[in-house]
Amino acid sequence: MTASRTAGESGAKRSFTVRAGEASGDRIRLSVYDLLIGTVYTPRVFFYRETLDGEALRASLGRTLRNFPILSGRMKRDPDGGLSVLCDDSGVRFVEARSSEPMPDYGPRHTAKKVLEQRYLSHAMPFWVVDRDTPLFTVKLTHMKDGGSILGVTMNHAVADGSSYMSFLESWSNEHRGLGYPKPNHDRGIIEALGATDDAATGDGGAGDGGAGGAHLTVTERGQTSAFMGRILLGRFGKTTTVTTRFTAAELAAMKDAAMSDLAGTERWVSTNDALTAHLWKVLGELRDRPDASEERLGLIADFRSFASEAVPNDYWGNAVSNTRPGMTAAELRSRSLGDIAAAVRSGYAENSEKRIREETAFLQAEHEAGRFKRVIPTMALGAFDSTIALNNWSKLPFYEIDFGQGAPFWYDFSPIPIPWTVHIAPTPATDGQKGGRDVHIALPRTHARALQEPSWVGRFHRYAESGETFPLTSLAAEAKR
Repeated sequence: MTASRTAGESGAKRSFTVRAGEASGDRIRLSVYDLLIGTVYTPRVFFYRETLDGEALRASLGRTLRNFPILSGRMKRDPDGGLSVLCDDSGVRFVEARSSEPMPDYGPRHTAKKVLEQRYLSHAMPFWVVDRDTPLFTVKLTHMKDGGSILGVTMNHAVADGSSYMSFLESWSNEHRGLGYPKPNHDRGIIEALGATDDAATGDGGAGDGGAGGAHLTVTERGQTSAFMGRILLGRFGKTTTVTTRFTAAELAAMKDAAMSDLAGTERWVSTNDALTAHLWKVLGELRDRPDASEERLGLIADFRSFASEAVPNDYWGNAVSNTRPGMTAAELRSRSLGDIAAAVRSGYAENSEKRIREETAFLQAEHEAGRFKRVIPTMALGAFDSTIALNNWSKLPFYEIDFGQGAPFWYDFSPIPIPWTVHIAPTPATDGQKGGRDVHIALPRTHARALQEPSWVGRFHRYAESGETFPLTSLAAEAKR
């Protein structure tokens, strides 16, 4: 591992390049699921009561990179238009800074979203990555006045999905504390093989195609992708805001009990997450207040390692995410019981199968070979501005287990979501009796977010809470007034 201070940096801020100290020279060709994401960076920020040791973190990061050479490499364009990562150990950027302010009391009532981008992250340009000396992973460690540290990390999404991202951070945490951890599998041939079997059918990719693309992927018309990206940028610059609230463990238990009561005598079973997802879908459907006959879709993002485990092992490190889209009319969503909707959620996840993923992979590979891959977009994303609520459940990821020897973080956060009607579910910390709850972050058009400040809507979200335990829905607009 080498860590060199960048010339010209002094005082309160220092920049280092952290390397593994060894370079295999391997070239890892990114899979079609990696390419589908694009070269955007995903930020994650962890807040610690105790001060972390920057020098020790850089040393353990360098050791961890030996098992994750893709993260210290650089992205290259392939002759056929694909992308690869050259594992040349060019390194990751590590910035260490000091703040003149004390640690704020961040949490669900006061998120850090308003200031993350400017204060706690070291950015890399997503459109300046391929064939450039741009790191695929960055770290910013900010030490707060009077103690405590904030660890902000960004990772290029083209190399890893959420599960892989957190497995790396967990590995770094274990390496730092001298603990063992499983070695990752970077073999993208695993994904290539998915679409190369006799069972993997191909189709034309149309939205109505029941074959490879199915209802989950579509080839857009020329210019449609640019228009979609334009709407996302508008969301990033003020049209969309993110609302955060916490559901306690007791509230979730009451919610599940209500759903199971609705299903009594049917021999159907739903999980706590199914019940929460159904509740969110139902309440957000009420908030949208669309005409009775309108189609309402729920985009369920899912890691396919879990249901294609024979073909894609759990140690596969990369992007392995697909989605299903259960739906019903707006009138049905309003009128059906929580249990019925939770059962629909469970059935939606059950649509995932190894056969479907093989077909989807074959479709993506065929579109890449035909030169149309840049126009392929998940149908779920295209519906984000009208018919679809997208939900990503991260509640089983180890956000509050990233311990670098000074204890677990007391809060985890990420940047505002630019796509409206997007929901992220995260676990709650084990401190202060909060273990077992869920923190829910919801991206909404600003007009709808304002409605959620009204007590009536807070009451709808927390209708299963006992009196006095309700968490308000905190929006960026409300935080801006602090």
